[in-house]
Amino acid sequence: MAFEERFKKVMRLAQSLRRRREQIIARAVGDLKFSPKDSSYELDLAVENLNLFGETGKSLDGRQPLQGPDSWVAVMLSYNGSTWLNTVITAAYLAGNKVLVRFSSKGSRLMALTEKIYRPIFGSDIQFHRASGGHFMMAALKNPQVAAMVYFGSDEHVLPYEDAFRETRKKMIFEGPGSDPFIVFPDADLELALADLMAAKFFFSGQTCTAPKRIFIHRAIYDRFLEMLADEVQTLLVGDPEDRSADITPVASDLAVARITVALQDAVGRGARVMSTGKIQGNLVPPAIVKGATDDMLGMREEIFGPVLFTTSFETVEEVISRAGNHKYGLRAALFGGSQATQAAAALKGEDYCHPVTGYTFGKFGTVALNETWARSWRGALVTKAIGGYGYSGWVWETVNGRFQMKQGPKLIHLETSVPTF
Repeated sequence: MAFEERFKKVMRLAQSLRRRREQIIARAVGDLKFSPKDSSYELDLAVENLNLFGETGKSLDGRQPLQGPDSWVAVMLSYNGSTWLNTVITAAYLAGNKVLVRFSSKGSRLMALTEKIYRPIFGSDIQFHRASGGHFMMAALKNPQVAAMVYFGSDEHVLPYEDAFRETRKKMIFEGPGSDPFIVFPDADLELALADLMAAKFFFSGQTCTAPKRIFIHRAIYDRFLEMLADEVQTLLVGDPEDRSADITPVASDLAVARITVALQDAVGRGARVMSTGKIQGNLVPPAIVKGATDDMLGMREEIFGPVLFTTSFETVEEVISRAGNHKYGLRAALFGGSQATQAAAALKGEDYCHPVTGYTFGKFGTVALNETWARSWRGALVTKAIGGYGYSGWVWETVNGRFQMKQGPKLIHLETSVPTF
């Protein structure tokens, strides 16, 4: 089937998502406890990205699926979203592959609705599976028709499978966690930086891999910026996901709540001050700002999946480059300011597209936004804009000409699930 015919089906999907808007939002609220307004925004963004796929046809000229016309790609998706997932599925499909899909168990009703939407459009070319993550992974590894797996989730869950991918010579395209630095210099537009931090951090109540996690503020403006931030955080409405005015809703994962609790206790024990709008009640985590965080704290070392900001001050550009890059995750970095911010951005940025590496590369980031908002920097992500990280934030395992190799950096799924036609 030609790209044009596949793209027509993707456009039918976009139309169906619009028609099923209220049902999709209801499932996102019910399954994942996401707020209606965040789910609505995500749906609009997903539809926009599906339309952008029309620009990818030329990049697929002269390419074919990894294993020819009967090639399958297995896709495992995380729970931090309801409709952006369609971008991942259709990217592999547009490359000419058939697709096996597994949603997170937290989104079971959402997957059932998505399958209902897909079936009349794609037929058996895109199939949904309800097996456990481990069973789905092993089935994909054993299935000779599956050429590659696209996995969004935890690096801890994927790393143990490296030997299996070496042995089967299948391709793994992994996108994982982030502990993204957000860096503000004294000459920054503080209003722009603050607005972007609020939007990027509290979308889905902080449950995105691209949410800022480690907030570095220059010492000269640290107290002033934190006062501005605290004032904004106080305006956030914490409530039930059924409440369409709620900004912060319950965290979907019990494990994430437990980790937030431990990270806050650790911060206090190490001398930090926690400024919170309330106490954690069940899975409802009120927004909190940690003042005086140090790099050895759990909240700075691990990904915090919730509405908690760990903030710290710095004095020199060299210091913040070193501290921001000294981490196991390298997904995205945001910087605001003038010449020093430009210098730091250049030092932290990796290459424009994923490339072979001899080992996991630390100290670089796949996306570096300089005085650019989170929303703008992610426009067209995985469609016309390559995204992906370094370190344990993302990689590609593949066997090329009989030799296993790893690549790191930004990537496009439709390119990584296809090869040049010889």
